[in-house]
Amino acid sequence: MIIRKRATIFIVITFLFLLGLIYRLAEIQLIRTESFSASKVNLIEESVRQRTQVMVLDQGRGRFVDRNGKALTHDYFPSLILFPFLKHTQWPVEELASILQVPSSEIIKSIKDIKEPIVYGAPDPVALSETQMEQINKLKIPGVFAVHRQSKVEDLVAEHLIGIIRQDRDQVLKRYADKVEEGNLSVHTPIGILGLQQVFDEFLLPEGESKLMYHVDNQGGPLFGIDVKYTAPANPYYPISIQTTIDKSIQEEVEKITTDTKLKKGGVVLLDIKTNEIVAMVSSPSLNHSNPFSSEGGAHNYLLEPQIPGSVFKTIVAAAAIENNIITPNRLFNCDLDIYGQIDDHKLGQLNFEDSFAQSCNQTFASLANELVKHKPSTIEDFANKLGLIQPVGWNGDVFHFDDFNQLPVNRSGRIWEDDTDKSAERAVSQTAIGQKEVRVTPLAVANMMGTIARGGEKKQVKAVSKILYKNGSTLFTFKDQALEGEALSPYTIAKLQQLLHRVVTDPKGTGRRFQALDTEVAGKSGTAETGRENIQKEKLYNKWFAGYFPATSPKYALVVVELDVPGNQAVTNDVFYKIVDSLE
Repeated sequence: MIIRKRATIFIVITFLFLLGLIYRLAEIQLIRTESFSASKVNLIEESVRQRTQVMVLDQGRGRFVDRNGKALTHDYFPSLILFPFLKHTQWPVEELASILQVPSSEIIKSIKDIKEPIVYGAPDPVALSETQMEQINKLKIPGVFAVHRQSKVEDLVAEHLIGIIRQDRDQVLKRYADKVEEGNLSVHTPIGILGLQQVFDEFLLPEGESKLMYHVDNQGGPLFGIDVKYTAPANPYYPISIQTTIDKSIQEEVEKITTDTKLKKGGVVLLDIKTNEIVAMVSSPSLNHSNPFSSEGGAHNYLLEPQIPGSVFKTIVAAAAIENNIITPNRLFNCDLDIYGQIDDHKLGQLNFEDSFAQSCNQTFASLANELVKHKPSTIEDFANKLGLIQPVGWNGDVFHFDDFNQLPVNRSGRIWEDDTDKSAERAVSQTAIGQKEVRVTPLAVANMMGTIARGGEKKQVKAVSKILYKNGSTLFTFKDQALEGEALSPYTIAKLQQLLHRVVTDPKGTGRRFQALDTEVAGKSGTAETGRENIQKEKLYNKWFAGYFPATSPKYALVVVELDVPGNQAVTNDVFYKIVDSLE
């Protein structure tokens, strides 16, 4: 009985084991072939991968181009693809060499030791003409193909704005669990993790790779003869292109200037005044692709993050004072005093309103702000909104099934007051008037303010992308110009602001007088903001700004340069602004 019982138990256990094994085999080969295990492994893909030699021509992800159609992320180059089996066959290498105008021995040498398909001439591929491509393909040599192959642009630009992609299994599952479950997306697919790559990721996702495939046995020999297959997604309109508003040539020049002048932290934003589009944007320090979110990874785009503006903010107080008619022609301000009425280290004497703005007298704007706030506590923020300074300024709207779509990865508001009780505290109002205390605005919003003034008061959202294009170049979606909501300034106030900003440069004592040496007339406002921080040498650190537009009388560009956390005597802000304007003359 005991032996029979043990035998029964053994048979049952064996049966259950075999049943489990059969189920496991069925799961692998029949049930979950395209999404196996928690890692969602596509077993069919993996099996094919082990038995094929592949040359990927296009990974399928959409790309970014500049406003003129120049590639910003990757482009398509005419390339010659050679497969390994050629070294074991007789083929007309002389005919190919004749078309390429190279010795046939060079071609034979290039494939002598290869085990995978190659791009001939890589890492510096031979540049083929369209005529050469046509001649090569007419030869119909198995294993020899002249095709347009995707290639990464060597010198990437506008990296903080464009962003980066990388493999991130957890994020793929979080964002696109349904696509993975349906087998339409692999967990290993690179996705956007920063910048416009992240914002437009769903538009850019690949529908599949375009590739040349050659099946081999476990020795690397031909499995089905020497037939090379071409596979590609069925949809001829994809992958798409995102047409940005960036001008690649200008962007490259701005990046060079920023690097050469050693602007360590901060950045530059250049807007096209007519369209309110970003023409160039540079944030420093540069981006570390391998570890962008580390303490020194450079992931911050400082142009999109609120900063302390300093005297640039006096533009708002000036606008409020003009529109509220509290400026009289003969009114003078004691600019020997600081904002608290104490003797200032930088004595400027008795100045009228216009001279006060040009020479950036703190006492004048502290006095005016207190008058304005006593009359109406919300005055300062009201006028900041009229110039689009503290509201999110990036393009926002409906795009297909995306409601409330933001073009920019960060579309943050600024702020003026953190505590409303500060409006009744004279010292707090005085500090606020000169862009200190709790005032925080993004450099992009400051550029938008300058663009608004230069356009005559017309408020617009800022665009970084103009169109989404199909693969064939036709338009899938156009981002139309959109107004910023809210009231605008009167034409009279705008005209007065234009005069004030121009005088900052033309006045012999103006804070922007250095720019008089330029061939192009500039209008703008400087700013020096105390940060309350020190470096290891115990030097006080400041935010140094210059924001303006040019040409002053017929504006084309709005430009903001800001350097953050810099000792005042080491700032290169004006150098950068000067050189950029000079380069665009």
